[in-house]
Amino acid sequence: MDRLTNTVRPYAWGSTTAIPHLIGAEPTGEPQAEMWMGAHPGAPSRTGRGPLNEVIDQAPERELGPGAAAKFGPRLPFLLKLLAAGAPLSLQVHPDLAQAKEGYEAEERAGVPMDAPHRNYKDANHKPELICALTPFEGLCGFRAPEEAARFIEGLGVDSLKPYADLLRAHPEEAALCEVLTAVLSAGPEEMATTVTEAAAAAERLGGDYAPYAGLAHHYPGDPGVIAAMLLNHVRLNPGEALFLGAGVPHAYIDGLGVEIMANSDNVLRCGLTPKHVDVPELLRIVRFEATDPGILRPEASPDGEEVYATPIDEFRLSRYVLPEGAAAHDVTAETPQILLCTAGTVQAGELALTAGQSAFVPAGEKTEVSGAGTLFRATVVA
Repeated sequence: MDRLTNTVRPYAWGSTTAIPHLIGAEPTGEPQAEMWMGAHPGAPSRTGRGPLNEVIDQAPERELGPGAAAKFGPRLPFLLKLLAAGAPLSLQVHPDLAQAKEGYEAEERAGVPMDAPHRNYKDANHKPELICALTPFEGLCGFRAPEEAARFIEGLGVDSLKPYADLLRAHPEEAALCEVLTAVLSAGPEEMATTVTEAAAAAERLGGDYAPYAGLAHHYPGDPGVIAAMLLNHVRLNPGEALFLGAGVPHAYIDGLGVEIMANSDNVLRCGLTPKHVDVPELLRIVRFEATDPGILRPEASPDGEEVYATPIDEFRLSRYVLPEGAAAHDVTAETPQILLCTAGTVQAGELALTAGQSAFVPAGEKTEVSGAGTLFRATVVA
């Protein structure tokens, strides 16, 4: 087992206090957005044996187990994070596996540099993800039903929004959502900036369900993503609740601290709430234009005390143990690789004592028991 030393990414939207508060450190005054735990080459965790990606590269079957190595290749197929949003993240979607492969190969053939600001596909993998709230957590996830979206937009009383409400009612669901998102993202910048300003003022005046959108406009004045966000479900998670985000589902995180796990990919198509490139034609190819229930996940308890967040994919499996003082140790030995993350209290994982924010990599097959008084998240794969 390896204790991990992890990189914190200072993205501008990050909270300045949430991660320091969790780990018991003094805030630096700078945003601390994400702590990465895993073998992603962009910021691999460090171990006493070297960077985790290099440790795995040297002996993938030993570290990952034969089953995981055969199924996912010689690399850790997930990335675990602490995510601390102090401001809204970009409104975005992720491709499915076939779309990612097609998009990546097309950009490679076209010779688009990997670091080009207009590059959409950094790899050929999909990026399903799960966010589990550690604090009250706020986000946007999936389209509202067109009629509901039309009523919500009309409720602002902004004349320039009426054509969008009319479009939402004029077509079947898929066509209605596609036409309105296309219209919003294709509108002239000056015209849209005026609409967003008027909508934000109305949202601030009305408050209630509209208040989050006034907040979005405060962070991203004039951004068409503010209007696009009104097409989506607004979601609040209590600590311990989670959201699974599959391919093609538009979403954004607004505020809060959570544990995030995802397939090991950087592929993001942005819809707005960002100064970065928005490729509207490619975005429209990826988005699934269907109304969805956000589907808040609550963990399913097993007899041994493990609480599992069930998802339909195999690249990751997230669960947690809420360990009371004096409870018997739990055997978490597995034939797959694991990352263990403590988020509260102190947990003994094998020979390592983990406190809040500390984590460990457990190679496949290594005998491991956990005990103590605290909360431990367990990330692995389904091989």
